[in-house]
Amino acid sequence: MAVAPASDALVFFGATGDLAYKQIFPALQSLVLREQLTFPIIGVAKAGWGLEQLRERARASLREYGMYDEGNFQRLCQLLRYVDGDYGDPKTFSRVREALGGASRPLHYLAIPPSLFATVVEGLAQASCLKQARVVVEKPFGRDLASARSLNETLHRFLPESAVFRIDHFLGKEPVQNLLFFRFANVFLEPIWNRQHVRSVQVTLAERFGVQGRGAFYEEVGAIRDVLQNHLLQVVGLLTMEAPFCSDPENLRDEKARVFKAMRSLEPSSVVRGQFRGYRSERGVSPSSRVETFAAVRLFIDSWRWADVPFYIRSGKCLPATATEVFVELNHPPRPIFEEPSLASPNSVRFRLGPDMLISIGARAKRPGGVMRGEDVELVAIQHPGGTMKPYERLLGDAMRGDVSLFARQEAVEEAWRVVDPIVGGATPLHEYEPGTWGPREADALIASHGRWRPVSGTAERSEEAHLEEAEDPPSAIH
Repeated sequence: MAVAPASDALVFFGATGDLAYKQIFPALQSLVLREQLTFPIIGVAKAGWGLEQLRERARASLREYGMYDEGNFQRLCQLLRYVDGDYGDPKTFSRVREALGGASRPLHYLAIPPSLFATVVEGLAQASCLKQARVVVEKPFGRDLASARSLNETLHRFLPESAVFRIDHFLGKEPVQNLLFFRFANVFLEPIWNRQHVRSVQVTLAERFGVQGRGAFYEEVGAIRDVLQNHLLQVVGLLTMEAPFCSDPENLRDEKARVFKAMRSLEPSSVVRGQFRGYRSERGVSPSSRVETFAAVRLFIDSWRWADVPFYIRSGKCLPATATEVFVELNHPPRPIFEEPSLASPNSVRFRLGPDMLISIGARAKRPGGVMRGEDVELVAIQHPGGTMKPYERLLGDAMRGDVSLFARQEAVEEAWRVVDPIVGGATPLHEYEPGTWGPREADALIASHGRWRPVSGTAERSEEAHLEEAEDPPSAIH
């Protein structure tokens, strides 16, 4: 496989925004310390600022969200440049071209609302800034299938698919990376990782906190668009994809695309939407809001490996814990030998994806005594914090090297929207639930034929997911 040439400049639009302040500057500082970033960093925004103000913004960012050290910060400062201007003004992009100097392979990072993608990409093209360039775009990639296709068509007017990097910070998290590695670096899972041995799969992304005063933003998104269509379907893809035949990033993306194509579109009867009591009193929320803060779905994958295995996915705010987990329930033994209770737990595999990382095997072992009765035991394979490399550091480093492994391809994005398209926009009833509970009771009925939702333990602390959510675009930016 030919190695793609690395980028030789980074231009990031939205340099004065919240995402840059809370995530990008700490990531850039870490990349500088790892000596992965040694070329010009050009911030672009319309704030009436100069370079010194951008540097002070970066300093404040590192003091609050990174690891500030004056000597290391000066290394970052030496790389920083700044262009102030309106994205609709061609002169802004002419100044970007001047700031690039002799750089010929820039990486343009659009940390801006999707509604501005076309304007910025067209401006870059007219200023001859897209030759041999890569472009990183932030989610959301549309708000339904039609808008996702329109957004992709806009990008492809100026860029080949190989130059478009759709960033989803969830895929850059260390525990999510470990899920992929654990599956394909070990042989013992493969014989049981199929419909003959797996009874059901549960994926939970729970948040103890609410909308944190950002009700107007959430009114335009809701749980299905916010995390289910992207983060959680990506996790299901990693769980269920076939092994790529080699380490080429495109082969990895080929297999993910195949499993997305095999996912059955969701039907309203397989969806439960909920809204926590008190949400309509949040600032910016309509008193008659029909937006879900909780969603649970039953998904099927029509492949030989996974046919008829139900995947139960749920996510919500104001739940009892903050945690993300995958629980794979295996079948019971074909016939009982010991005097086990009828409700004895089957074997299972559990992946904790946040806030810490854990992989464990659920099994039955004999209880001490003279009777052949068992008890549940958990064989913990790994348990440690989620890692020191933050998602944006990993993903921006990969984009600069041209590694597409962790970025969504056009067909996968559109297939994910196809899966959820029938249920977005309030197509199903909305059920109220009390804060601090696991959502509406109707979600229990959804999974009743396969038992119950598995308990998920977590933390009362605000997770990285909440931290990232605060940095996203305001509601006016939703495309």
